[in-house]
Amino acid sequence: MRLLRSVAPVLLVLVTAAWLTPKTITLAVPGMTCSTCPITIKKALTKVPGVTHVEVSYEKLEAVVTFEDSKTNAEALIKATTDAGYPSTVKPKTPDRGVPRE
Repeated sequence: MRLLRSVAPVLLVLVTAAWLTPKTITLAVPGMTCSTCPITIKKALTKVPGVTHVEVSYEKLEAVVTFEDSKTNAEALIKATTDAGYPSTVKPKTPDRGVPRE
């Protein structure tokens, strides 16, 4: 019984940490028309609770967002960009093709 009492808190911490792993998604933001648009998009996304990192690329017309999935989700991120005037969608993940072989 003592062993269970001493191991239980450690297991709880490990299980909780697994649930709190950050998620990263890429949003397609086709409405960017100038090099200052990313500033507005980044500001809107960083205001969403749970967002930990945002990179916006005008050249790629996308935003890469890292967030805690226990605090927010893709729908909230899409709403944030849309409310800022830049509707977005989640870009599908591309398969990792690995290193080309010769």
